[in-house]
Amino acid sequence: MVDYIIVGAGSAGCVLANRLSEDPTTSVLLLEAGGPDKKREIHIPAAFSKLFKTACDWAFTTEEQPHLLNRKLYWPRGKVVGGSSSINAMIYIRGSRHDYDEWHELGNKGWNFAGVLPYFKKSQNQERGASEYHGTGGPLNVADLRSIHPMTRAFVEAGNEIGLPFNADFNGPEQLGVGYYQVNQRSGKRHSAAVAYLKPAMDRSNLTVRTDAYVTRLLFDKGRATGVTYARNGQPEEVSADKGVILCGGSINSPQLLLMSGIGPADHLRELQIPVLADLPGVGQNLQDHLAVGLTYSCTQPISLINAESIRNTLRYLLFGTGPLTSNIAEAGGFVKTRPDLLTPDLQFHFAPVYYVDHGLTLPKGHGFSIGPTVLHPQSRGSISLAYDELAQPTARIQPNYLANAADLQLLVQGVKLARRFIQTKPFAPYLDAEVTPGPEVQSDEEIADFIRRKAETIYHPVGTCRMGNDPLAVVDSRLRVHGLEGLRVVDASVMPNVISGNTNAPTIMIAEKVADLIKQDA
Repeated sequence: MVDYIIVGAGSAGCVLANRLSEDPTTSVLLLEAGGPDKKREIHIPAAFSKLFKTACDWAFTTEEQPHLLNRKLYWPRGKVVGGSSSINAMIYIRGSRHDYDEWHELGNKGWNFAGVLPYFKKSQNQERGASEYHGTGGPLNVADLRSIHPMTRAFVEAGNEIGLPFNADFNGPEQLGVGYYQVNQRSGKRHSAAVAYLKPAMDRSNLTVRTDAYVTRLLFDKGRATGVTYARNGQPEEVSADKGVILCGGSINSPQLLLMSGIGPADHLRELQIPVLADLPGVGQNLQDHLAVGLTYSCTQPISLINAESIRNTLRYLLFGTGPLTSNIAEAGGFVKTRPDLLTPDLQFHFAPVYYVDHGLTLPKGHGFSIGPTVLHPQSRGSISLAYDELAQPTARIQPNYLANAADLQLLVQGVKLARRFIQTKPFAPYLDAEVTPGPEVQSDEEIADFIRRKAETIYHPVGTCRMGNDPLAVVDSRLRVHGLEGLRVVDASVMPNVISGNTNAPTIMIAEKVADLIKQDA
């Protein structure tokens, strides 16, 4: 028996394992379905796409997307200590202050920007120093890129040329503009949640971490979570918790485990012949994700990141922690309002000084660069449900329902047009050879829309499937306790009522920092 069981050693799980075990009288067990974060590519920033479709990746596939020509999309998610923070592009973005004020207005007291900023600051070691918006001395290192590519600088200059302001800090007072992304790196290496939070706590006698432990069911006694069953090395095991069970599996695995345990829409559970423990119709609903489409261009000079692994660059990285291998690939970006009356930006851009095609799994010949517009506030909603595979094992059915709302497609068409404006500026003149995708023959709105349907992909930010709130479709309350049950919380990106304006790793860490304090208060 332990005090707390944490399911999932991703970004939130690592934070909670550290914070809850700070009290030496509190025992914590952290269960992770994947293995330890020993793979070399995890810690080399530019190598992150080499982790896709490996043992470090759940390698999910969506259902057919009716508005994307019935394509099934690949969704990488971390199946390793550190979770997706061990396989992502390390971009540190909080989103807009208005995102969190909206959460508060939806009935989630304390989740406005004023309520979450202290936890962003608490988590941080901002290398630029402390300020109104940033903290130092926290576990998670936030750094400027150590080696910025000249084409990346051209992108930022291009944004200025088309009228976008330079923004030195997307996490400061204003999100609008173009600039260089800050990253979760330290000394040129990835600074994942595992490195930042879990490893410093591993020597504590009251913290136990078990890898290759896939949790299959939550255990209850009279409506109170008392433990879990899990499979390890092919053998079933069971463990009990005295104070609570905390799900940190993310927006796919957390609702999946709830459903497998009889918590969710009663009709759906009965269809699967799963006994209904709690009829919570919102479990798995409200799925949101950022959809992006990549424009690619051939380069007139042989300078792209395709050369990052040369002997010279490898030596620079090993000896000095500098050079192209420290690149996070998506080195710069921008936040844009397509209408002046908007409160916050509705498009985000990622720029990469290399071809980024098929999640980096396909490498076109020659040198190139990429720019990807992303819809920040999608109107489309999807779901996570449960199905049984051919071996009668429960699996998640992922239906993001991309572009179900026509407004998302219209906005992405505008994003493609704006991306082209970036590339046709003077700063890109020394590098621009030709547009590869979608290609110069694609000009009309309908032709661009068809390109989007053929090529759009996730930018890796699924949220919302166990959202917090106090309405009938909410899964957890504002303290992230599952409605109608005791001793059970969900703490990960699935609790976000609406997806934030940007990359989701930093907000997930903030959520865990805040809830760690709430758990301690409730205890």
